[in-house]
Amino acid sequence: MSAPVDRVLVGRYRAARRDRGLAVLEGFHALKHAIRFGAELVEAVAADPEELERLADELAPDLSGSLAARVAPVTAEVIAQLAPQAPRTGVVAIARRPKVDLDALLVDPREAPIVLLEDPRTMGNMGACVRVAAAADAAGVLTTGGNDPWHADALRGAAGLHFALPVTAISALPVSDRPLVAIDPDGEDLRAADLPPRSVLAFGTERDGLSEELLSGADQRLGIPMREGVSSLNLATTVAAVLFAQRL
Repeated sequence: MSAPVDRVLVGRYRAARRDRGLAVLEGFHALKHAIRFGAELVEAVAADPEELERLADELAPDLSGSLAARVAPVTAEVIAQLAPQAPRTGVVAIARRPKVDLDALLVDPREAPIVLLEDPRTMGNMGACVRVAAAADAAGVLTTGGNDPWHADALRGAAGLHFALPVTAISALPVSDRPLVAIDPDGEDLRAADLPPRSVLAFGTERDGLSEELLSGADQRLGIPMREGVSSLNLATTVAAVLFAQRL
């Protein structure tokens, strides 16, 4: 590929990272999950399309035989220009973010909870929360604060599983019929509590916890019992503990 074309391609991917309508996928697993859960790909490039097919044969047989046709071959040097940390599997893609109907999400009749992350600070950790929520079949993930839950670093942390459930940023939690459950160190022992169906599970930051506004508006406060001397858990670990406790 000629140098001028390289600059055009690099420019497209840089622009996509700033576009709130697009998502940049880095690596085989992110691309695999995006395709599996119905993402609309804009474009994809790979240093070795045949290696992608081999990975699909081994790790995603449902996609076997279809990946090579979806990607354009480029050099490894080009891949290194498209991502701050070039993925070991040598593939980067752009997909359209699915639109999230917040009203429809809130009235979803399934018993599955919604995860609310209040002002999450770390992109990778935010992505790990999305990955856990997808695995636990949560109804969706909502975030407040200035960080974009669809940032490429969050997508990397989620391995592309943003496409498996609704994920969106909100300015504030709308009023709905869903019970609000605050995850708080001073709350009732999670092991002895019954999580109400269709709840919104609110998680704060590791350092500051939840805001007083969310705590005061909660219908229930639950805490994770921990060994004495252990002050807190990583956000994604906390989300995993609560989500899978409610599934047991």
